[in-house]
Amino acid sequence: MSKAPHPSSAPTAPLPGDHGGGRGLRGTDMVAIGLAVMWLLAVGLYFLLAPPAPEGGGGMAGIVTLVLTLLAVFLPIALIWIAATTARTAREMREEAARLQAAIDAMRNAYIAQNQGVRQELSPAVERKLEELAAAQRKTESAIATFATRRDQAQVVPSADHKTALALPPEPEAAEAQPALALGTPTEDLRTPVSLTDFLRALNFPETPEDKAGFRALRLALEDPRAARLIRAAQDVLTLLSEDGIYMDDLKPDRARPELWRRFAQGARGGEVAGLGGVRDRSCLALAAARMREDTVFRDAAHHFLRQFDQMLEEFEANASDLELARLADTRSARAFMLLGRVTGIFD
Repeated sequence: MSKAPHPSSAPTAPLPGDHGGGRGLRGTDMVAIGLAVMWLLAVGLYFLLAPPAPEGGGGMAGIVTLVLTLLAVFLPIALIWIAATTARTAREMREEAARLQAAIDAMRNAYIAQNQGVRQELSPAVERKLEELAAAQRKTESAIATFATRRDQAQVVPSADHKTALALPPEPEAAEAQPALALGTPTEDLRTPVSLTDFLRALNFPETPEDKAGFRALRLALEDPRAARLIRAAQDVLTLLSEDGIYMDDLKPDRARPELWRRFAQGARGGEVAGLGGVRDRSCLALAAARMREDTVFRDAAHHFLRQFDQMLEEFEANASDLELARLADTRSARAFMLLGRVTGIFD
């Protein structure tokens, strides 16, 4: 069995400052050589054409004159080569910076492309599963509408534990209207409210195509008309955010105390609930803010989701414990609410 090559033996790209391999002299070196040669020619012509120095210049005066002459001849050459070396070093540093920036951009693009590829691979399976669930739901509704034409109101027992189901009050119009007739009762009235555990799991959406519990919770939540509106709004927002490489699993927001969620649900705004905007990822905030300004479809979907989540939270908080509020805050839908709430300024 052949051994994998050691990482140190892999070929590496030459550094910008590496002049090996027959690259030869660069333009800066040629210019420096040309200037040095011109200066030496000018000095040579000066000594050839200058009158001879008077005799008797020995001793200390002669040594000083010789030193000054050598400095006058070779100091400009040294300055020329210092300038050439500095220019070459600056060019190599620019090339190195450009190479590192290109490598960083390539790594980021590869990371985004990989995440989008994984999401695109999972999306068809999730969509097929949802379509199957919707088809089964339609068949169930048809069967109920066909065979269950009457419901005995005396046998309907409300839930004894208000915390085991999502307590959603009835619509005002429905409360004021006269009682529905037994014949032709809407199928929505026959459904059992989604349990709190399934509702929270549905807000987090299935983890993988094999997450049977997640799909079951999502199906049950979609059967509840009022919960389904929030689930679909959250799904639209998460899909649009993923187009910019923003995924809720990558966000690590600061955990807010349940008291802050209760105050927000009860109408508090401003600095009192600023702790709910715990998303600190500047890149995601900047991308979401730019999308809000430029994309009207995304802006409408985001505001619709924020309204639906706000209405749900107002009803949810009245019957939820602190632990259940903490579980709600840890869902993908709640993280999207924190992100978009921070961008739109509802926590300011």
